[in-house]
Amino acid sequence: MNSLAICEDDGYMLEKLEEMAECYVKSKGLHTGIRTFMSGEELMREQGAFDVLLLDLKLPGIDGVEVAKRFGGRSPVIFVTAYKKYVLDAFDVGAVHYLVKPVTKERLFLALDRARERLYQTECRTLALIKNGVFERILISDITYCEVFDHRLCIHTVDGCYEYSGTLDMLEGQLDGRFFRCHRSFLVNMAHTFSVERGTAILDSGERVLVSRRRQQEFMQRLLDFLKDEVTGW
Repeated sequence: MNSLAICEDDGYMLEKLEEMAECYVKSKGLHTGIRTFMSGEELMREQGAFDVLLLDLKLPGIDGVEVAKRFGGRSPVIFVTAYKKYVLDAFDVGAVHYLVKPVTKERLFLALDRARERLYQTECRTLALIKNGVFERILISDITYCEVFDHRLCIHTVDGCYEYSGTLDMLEGQLDGRFFRCHRSFLVNMAHTFSVERGTAILDSGERVLVSRRRQQEFMQRLLDFLKDEVTGW
């Protein structure tokens, strides 16, 4: 767990959650970057992805459920609320846990354990593909980039290339926050991006992927945020 976002509009509660989360990180020997936010809008302005979201369910403005939806299920979510009646809202967006205030250290630790387990499952996620008529599963983490040409999808991995019919829009929905749509024809895995040069992403394999001019600024910001989280480490 490289990064954790805590969003709570009550300043005292936000401070207590941060203190307990820091205690958890220390007890597990992790090096997790913890960021705090007091509104859904503030969190949504943060372009970088977070490994885990700890959200007050009923925030003013954009509430926790809407924040979770906008992150597209890419980060495990733990909801915190004073009202048990909203539990169904929480699990509608796939929350890993639901904590009712006042939150104890023991219950928060259990919730964070579940979130880390979900993260591990995500890291081991596979994509089912057919190569040369043979059904195979590949680790999503092994995908370096994806491209589309002549109505064919080509998924490049550390072990080879897989081609089949489909669209990038369809594929993008099956991937996670490591991938960025840098061009209408390309999806790139930031975990395999070594550097950026003149509107081109250079991958650790030496391959080069075009980044469209209108997406270069957002791509650079997303890449910097991703690398910042990587440096923080486990």
